[in-house]
Amino acid sequence: MRTHKCGELNTQQLGATVTICGWVHRRRDHGGVIFIDLRDRAGLVQVVVDPDVAETFAIAEQVRSEYVLCITGIVRNRPEGTVNANMHSGEIEILAKGIEVLNESETPPFPIESDIEVNEELRLRYRYIDLRRTVMQEKMKVRRDVTRVLRNFLDDNDFFEIETPYLTKATPEGARDYIVPSRTHENAFFALPQSPQLYKQMLMVAGFDRYYQVVRCFPDEDLRADRQPEFTQLDIET
Repeated sequence: MRTHKCGELNTQQLGATVTICGWVHRRRDHGGVIFIDLRDRAGLVQVVVDPDVAETFAIAEQVRSEYVLCITGIVRNRPEGTVNANMHSGEIEILAKGIEVLNESETPPFPIESDIEVNEELRLRYRYIDLRRTVMQEKMKVRRDVTRVLRNFLDDNDFFEIETPYLTKATPEGARDYIVPSRTHENAFFALPQSPQLYKQMLMVAGFDRYYQVVRCFPDEDLRADRQPEFTQLDIET
């Protein structure tokens, strides 16, 4: 459907006809010319809709925040003095030749295009919308990059990444276990691991002398500043 991601476009595509898809980040009507900032996971790009293409302009007049659009247009330089150095695509814009509304949207429960502080309970209730916000996507990218660096370093040093079971027997550690009832064995229960401690010791005995995994852990204990009912850690043994 699309030929490029919004945030990937730059001067290398000047003059090309491209198709992009994304959410309407902002819509601005400047007296006959409509500007749409279209957003996807890769970033933003500015789209210009002229009244010359009547059908496309009529659609652009109706779109609102978070509408999902598919736009086909020509990549061109922004006019002098309008370059946005804070955007990867800030030197170019797309002159729209066609707009298709893939999905309409109701008014979001909180603004996505700004850094206004939003009640955390409301954010979690609409987590799928909260994760569209730039600040949240940047945090996800940092988490991905950190995990990638860890894996690359350990792989280069001959570590094995091995998954260990989540459903296990209760093994007393520093907290209580989360209990999961067995469907096939009446009155029997699994426990969720507080850490893969026993499994990695088994791996050492078996000869996997360099082991790691990025793993979820489940301690059932009271919330504190440094304690969560589930968290991710780099588990490692050598």
